[in-house]
Amino acid sequence: MAAAVSRDDELVIKSPNDQRSYRLLRLANGLCALLVHDPEIYADGYPPQASKPREDEEMEEVDEEDEDGDDDSEEYSDEEGEDDDGEEDEEEDEGESKRRKVKGGAEPIVKKAAAAMCVGMGSFSDPEKAQGLAHFLEHMLFMGSSEFPDENEYDSYLSKHGGVSNAFTETEYTCYHFEVKREHLKGALDRFSQFFVSPLVKAEAMDREILAVDSEFNQVLQSDSCRLYQLQSHTCSQRHPLNRFTWGNKKSLVDAMGSGINLREEILHMYMRNYHGGAMRLVIIGGEPLDILECWTMELFSKVKAGPPLDIGPKTDIPFWKSGKLYKLEAVRDLHSLWLSWTLPCLHKEYMKKPEDYLAHLLGHEGKGSLLYFLKAKGWASSLSAGVGSGGSQRSSYAYIFEMSIRLTDSGLKNVFEVIGAVYQYIKLLKQSEPQEWIFKELQDIGHMEFRFAEEQPPDDYAVDLAENMLFYSEKHIVCGEYIYEDWDPELVKHALSFFNPDNMRVDVLSKSFDKQSQAIQCEPWFGSQYIEEDIPSSLIESWKNPVQVDANLHLPRKNEFIPGDFTLRNANCPGSSSDANPCCIVDEPFIKLWYKMDMTFNVPRANTYFLISVKDGCSSLENSVLTDLFANLLKDELNEVLYQAYVAKLETSISVVASKLEIKLYGYNDKLPILLSKILSTFRSFSPKTDRFEVIKEDLERFYKNTNMKPMSHSTYLRLQVLREIFWDVDKKLEVLMKLTFTDLVAFVPKILSQLHIEGLCHGNLSEDEAINISKIFLNTLPAQTLPEEARHVERIMCMPNGANFVRSLRAKNDLEENSVVEVYFPIEQDVGKEATKLRAITDLFSNIIEEPCFDQLRTKEQLGYTVDSSPRMTYRTLAYCFQVMSSKYSPIYLQSRIDNFIDGLSDLLDGLNEETFEHHRSGLIADKLEKEPSLSYQTSDYWSQIVDKRYIFDMAKLEAEELKTVQKADVIAWYNTYIRSSAPKRRRLAIHVYGCNSDIAEAAKLQEQSWTIIDDVESLKASSQFYSSLC
Repeated sequence: MAAAVSRDDELVIKSPNDQRSYRLLRLANGLCALLVHDPEIYADGYPPQASKPREDEEMEEVDEEDEDGDDDSEEYSDEEGEDDDGEEDEEEDEGESKRRKVKGGAEPIVKKAAAAMCVGMGSFSDPEKAQGLAHFLEHMLFMGSSEFPDENEYDSYLSKHGGVSNAFTETEYTCYHFEVKREHLKGALDRFSQFFVSPLVKAEAMDREILAVDSEFNQVLQSDSCRLYQLQSHTCSQRHPLNRFTWGNKKSLVDAMGSGINLREEILHMYMRNYHGGAMRLVIIGGEPLDILECWTMELFSKVKAGPPLDIGPKTDIPFWKSGKLYKLEAVRDLHSLWLSWTLPCLHKEYMKKPEDYLAHLLGHEGKGSLLYFLKAKGWASSLSAGVGSGGSQRSSYAYIFEMSIRLTDSGLKNVFEVIGAVYQYIKLLKQSEPQEWIFKELQDIGHMEFRFAEEQPPDDYAVDLAENMLFYSEKHIVCGEYIYEDWDPELVKHALSFFNPDNMRVDVLSKSFDKQSQAIQCEPWFGSQYIEEDIPSSLIESWKNPVQVDANLHLPRKNEFIPGDFTLRNANCPGSSSDANPCCIVDEPFIKLWYKMDMTFNVPRANTYFLISVKDGCSSLENSVLTDLFANLLKDELNEVLYQAYVAKLETSISVVASKLEIKLYGYNDKLPILLSKILSTFRSFSPKTDRFEVIKEDLERFYKNTNMKPMSHSTYLRLQVLREIFWDVDKKLEVLMKLTFTDLVAFVPKILSQLHIEGLCHGNLSEDEAINISKIFLNTLPAQTLPEEARHVERIMCMPNGANFVRSLRAKNDLEENSVVEVYFPIEQDVGKEATKLRAITDLFSNIIEEPCFDQLRTKEQLGYTVDSSPRMTYRTLAYCFQVMSSKYSPIYLQSRIDNFIDGLSDLLDGLNEETFEHHRSGLIADKLEKEPSLSYQTSDYWSQIVDKRYIFDMAKLEAEELKTVQKADVIAWYNTYIRSSAPKRRRLAIHVYGCNSDIAEAAKLQEQSWTIIDDVESLKASSQFYSSLC
């Protein structure tokens, strides 16, 4: 075995609170590896005495591609489908890993191992004749290697050993990563390393993976943000690598083959040219000593082909876009967004100075004197964000792209050039003012604070971050590079600011208000988006270059009062306290009930304080439900300046409506948390809506309602909950009511809902018990309301479907151009209550763990039904259920339903054929999942809070489930399947939701009546004749 060229255990700067050890390893083939020893992975000692590997893996021991699922794609989640975010976060990858978080307990809690590899080649390397090739190559590497030729070997191994994997293609790099149960890191690395040594790129797998790439693209086809990105790429200078179609789809790849290109040869050529040691950055996080991790790295990754060092320096200055142009893009959702983009020089080497962050802080500020504050006062905008994004296209070696996104009102759209004029007034203010060192110092203090007390991430996320950092930061700054503001350089700030001029600006307006009759309409070829390109009048451009004056209401922000100064750890005074202790109730009064736990595990000066405020008649009627939404949004608007200042200082706030309750969360550094809470509750108590803001917020809420359910996956979950929940106010009816509501209606409503309240809360983190009690007193002393009687508090009741029920609900997708159809098949199990509840949850989870990978392999990889295939448990207001979901742009819901049914019918053979060794791998992997250590305080708080919201109060639920799993046998899983899921099961109940995309004919739905389905035509009639479970939460 070749020796490492060099190793260094002291070079990487880490936080004083970071207990991990880091070794930088440079291999002879040019590969650079960061090995991370995490002592908590084997907190019970290495090698572990109780968990020797069970298979022939000498001490070595799903491509769960991030699917666009709904919010309840975790093993359990609390579903609030009615409050689906209409302003959906439209990233390319939006899925969530299926992670079960632990609450501690007497059992040793464990963390998983992880690894990530960044290869310095991405979609900018796509040949023009085969666009999307880099993304396609990423897919093909999962399809087997010389050492492990089975296409499913990598996925199957991870699935059996509590692992998951993923990959993504950026513009200048591609990243692959996984996590796995700690004992199986070597086995996973063995399979993973072959991606970079000897992938097979099987010809017979290519057609299937082209369909997978195509399905992935079809998921974002109706995404406004993706359409805008592609328009910017399409209209980019043809000499620029951004002028590409980076996703790839069936057309781009099949057309390449049709024009005589051998796609497999192109992939192999791209691989051979770019996948070499010099272009690779590897991170391995394990509990083994660094010497063992090094030994494995040398054994497995020395086989990677050698290559020259990666060049990530600034590239030739190629113009991005034509200046003086305005691009109008038709939006899918109901919105008006103005996007202004300026290209800055590549700032990779200036990460210690971060001039772009200084400018983003000022241009994106939301306090008094800010650009947003000014635009809101004019009634032109409701939100604004500014800065250089984290994506590869925004931070490439060609340029940094500084973007400003302004959410416009109807009035703002009419005055869009005046809005841009205001932007340039603020830019002139910045140019006239010398760069302010005190502002940089604030950012520096916050960055230092965040590095010193960084919250730990899940291991796979951390591995990815470190691997990406290795590409852009010097070796000693791999861990701290994103946090440090080392050098104040006012001249560099001025230089960066000099690029903010109209000749270097691109203007995009994304709006539903689009002139479809215009003769100038053009079509972007890949998404089919309609757009208009116009010249901006030269007189306007000249006026923006040097505004006549800067409005007196625009000025620099004031100093931030929320930056913390006290980082004392409260647990230092409680040395005898146990980290295993569960939250306890320290205040139990008619008006407020408060749960409390001091952090004894993470030792950071942070606290999370969550509160549910039950209000009087918040959703007792359709109209009240809408008025409650309006009130919450106006309250947030009124508080925005204060909340933003706290947010900058890393003390964040969330205010939302959950059913009829207001949920308020404050989380971050605890020093100023009581001050912020007092300000919020004082505004809450004295809140009096203003006419001008009422009109703006009402317009915002109207758009929110209109945009709800634009994504078919969200729509299917919404439709299911609409059937299941006894009280469910339909969003379309809410919209009708909203349009009729007046300012007077709201003014009359607010005192009523605030007249009677009940609060239940949780204080968790760096707070003493006295401090937590004082927080409860802030509520008692600030809010003068009476106590809301228990019988007047909203409760959720879920339909109790009769055994043998076979309901189906079929609707068209809300967006007429949506190609994707969705089938969601929901099997209620039992209410989550009683002595057997823990065992039932454990068996349900184990069933899911066993079938998840075969389901994905059969329905997605083999049958290619669609990119999104999911099978997992649901917890619907304390009703346990199991759910299958498939989204497809190719097949109709009826066909998808038949394939899901076929898979379910085949599970009997799959379960019967499961040998004891494989069953044990699944069981032990799931136990490890449930005993996995929480990565951070916020994860642990979320678990505790879900117990409070669900009124279950079993704070060590995962530990109890892990204990129960030790006694669960294969026969128990088969019995569960035969009782609840199998077609002949005595307690089988089905609710299927079919959402029809434009590629499918909803008239087919009538055929389901011939297949013993009960078609739901009228939801309210069904509810009127149905029974409902008693309320548990």
